[in-house]
Amino acid sequence: MSEDSKAITKALESVLVQLRQNPYPHVPNPEGSRKRASVAAIIRVRPAFTPVPPSHGSVIAVDQPQASPPSSIEEFFSQDWVQDGDPELLFIKRAGRAGDKWSGHTALPGGKRDPEDADDLAAAIRETREEIGLDLETAHCLHAGNLPERLVSSSWSKEVLMVLCPYVFLLTGKTVPAVQPQPTEVASVHWVSLRALLSPTLRTRESVDISSRMARHVGPVVHKLIRWTMGKMMFSAVRLLPTESVYASSIPGFIPTEGGDHLSTVSGWAQAPFGVPSSSQSLGYQQPILLWGLTLGVLADFLDMLPPYNAVKLWKYPTFTVPDLRLIVWALTRSFRKNSAETFSSGSWPGHRRRPSQTAIDANTQALAVPTSEPEPVGGGGVVTAEVPLGLRKPRPSFDKNRVGIGGLGVGKDPQHAVGKLLHGYYERVNVAIAIFLTYRALTTVGIVYWAYKFWKRRTGANL
Repeated sequence: MSEDSKAITKALESVLVQLRQNPYPHVPNPEGSRKRASVAAIIRVRPAFTPVPPSHGSVIAVDQPQASPPSSIEEFFSQDWVQDGDPELLFIKRAGRAGDKWSGHTALPGGKRDPEDADDLAAAIRETREEIGLDLETAHCLHAGNLPERLVSSSWSKEVLMVLCPYVFLLTGKTVPAVQPQPTEVASVHWVSLRALLSPTLRTRESVDISSRMARHVGPVVHKLIRWTMGKMMFSAVRLLPTESVYASSIPGFIPTEGGDHLSTVSGWAQAPFGVPSSSQSLGYQQPILLWGLTLGVLADFLDMLPPYNAVKLWKYPTFTVPDLRLIVWALTRSFRKNSAETFSSGSWPGHRRRPSQTAIDANTQALAVPTSEPEPVGGGGVVTAEVPLGLRKPRPSFDKNRVGIGGLGVGKDPQHAVGKLLHGYYERVNVAIAIFLTYRALTTVGIVYWAYKFWKRRTGANL
């Protein structure tokens, strides 16, 4: 295996031991919100290639005593085959469903906690079993801690949608059980090497129509005007390169009914804002797999704690597809981005590789871990809300003035971790850029209309 894999494996052991020994505190539901959801970040190590010896039909295989599975993270990583292997992370691509805002998204397996679940961890285990048929309660799976629990709120409301609880699991066998995607919820399951997740060559952007989030708030006419004026917003993303994929082959349209040059495909614009539409209309399962938004935010600093320790440095600042708006955003955020780059280069903020990110981002929602200054969890924690962009927002009370965001993106006050540090204060400048853009576009439109009117008056006066 490559030296990169060995370095990642060595660092991964330290990270998982730390997560196991220092769990993040429990975040209670704020008043008025009862929903909780859990996701599972499942890690395995793929063994290095070894030739398979030929079988001899005349030889009867004798069962060999099986070694007991590792009982600790340290014991697992002490094995030679693990040290020479390639660590991988499991992702799912959700099935295309009309009206589902997570439709077609790349995510971690998981879902809402049910009343019968003993706790949030039990919900992650149950949802993983139901969605992909993988049992995380066997002796060959170690619970390796958790990532920060987060309050997830809607883009346009102070209403908290749920508390999101990410858990980390480590599969300890050389071979892992085959996954079985539940076709109504999961279109495909993908194992992705951590080397690929950390590679700068696979960094890209996802274009999202954020105007769709405004439709019910500003009306259809203003919605279409904003969409035409502002275009789409581009978010940082990672193009996933799976080492192994399993598809829910029973989904409608998996075997196409049309062939040849008439085979339907999905263009980039059709994927936004909710990912690939129903597979019955197109070969959605064959589309590029992009990791972005909420799931990428959850994993961002976890990846940055692994060599070459540049995952967050490769993060692309959100911007827009419209050239003049993008230029204004670039100009107004230039000094901010320069200062952030200097901070990253000097490593001047403490602990960004000691604890995973407190900030998760998405075009639909924002999810921020609730900060705590106490060693033990306490009942409380502020509700995280997203600030409405485009100058449409109302004045806010001072306690939430630092909750800044656009289309569900945001960072909390005094971020202590890499993505939070990267984006803290960025959207304040973007809001200014949007205001300038809309003002100059409005003035330009008024000027053109006025010039056209005067020109028409001169023409009609001359004819008379």
